[in-house]
Amino acid sequence: MKTNASSLPDIGLTAIAPAIWGSTYLVTTEFLPHGYPLTVALLRALPAGIVLLLVVRQLPQGIWWMRATILGALNFSFFWAMLFVSAYRLPGGVAATVGAIQPLIGTPVRTLAIAAGAVGMAGVGLLVLTPGAALDPIGIIAGLAGAVSMAFGTVLTRHWTPPVSNLTFTAWQLTAGGVLLLPVALLFEPALPVPTTANLLGIVWLGLIGAAFTYLLWFRGLSKLEPAAVASLGFLSPLVATLLGWGVLGQNLTMVQIIGMVAVLASVWLGQRAQMAR
Repeated sequence: MKTNASSLPDIGLTAIAPAIWGSTYLVTTEFLPHGYPLTVALLRALPAGIVLLLVVRQLPQGIWWMRATILGALNFSFFWAMLFVSAYRLPGGVAATVGAIQPLIGTPVRTLAIAAGAVGMAGVGLLVLTPGAALDPIGIIAGLAGAVSMAFGTVLTRHWTPPVSNLTFTAWQLTAGGVLLLPVALLFEPALPVPTTANLLGIVWLGLIGAAFTYLLWFRGLSKLEPAAVASLGFLSPLVATLLGWGVLGQNLTMVQIIGMVAVLASVWLGQRAQMAR
């Protein structure tokens, strides 16, 4: 079983997406107003989707209206709503750990794929599930629900090969996800307070970098790599979340957490090996 060197650039580009997603928890708690998960999810999806639509100037045709709506709901509307509920209610690393179950859902049943998932979950557990970690039940349920939603969205994204570029495909899904979130946010949450400069910077980061840019890379990876290889990269998100908590917020980093980092990196490597299994 050999490593396919030609896929290494694709793996590297795809890995950028979950690495940047690891900053979601820091940005949510430090830059955004507290208690607006649906509105924040809306502001992350809809403006980015509209900007990309203005760039590509192409709307779905035929059955792709329905498919873009379904994928927008799974990959963005429901997933991000649950993500921000989890981010508001759990420490960043813990929230990312709950979401890290996603690589275990929908991947082929191969020995290396299962091993990668198990090692990765153990690694992120060592990273953040310390004795003082807060385990809010609603936050955990929301994180698990979001992970399942994204897992199904990932499977369908691979199954429904779009007749357009990855940029256009991303624009369709982001816009659909944002439109679906609009009435829900207006109905269930109060209006946002007047945004501060920090709020605006946080929304711009989450929308343009954490959404438009990263999902373009993510969907590109889904079209070029095996599911096990892409899924295992998701473990980079809690790794980055923990490192940001240590480097930016001054949280402690113990030897157990360092061992967890090594385990996470090992799981990513195993995931790439799993794609070569036939």
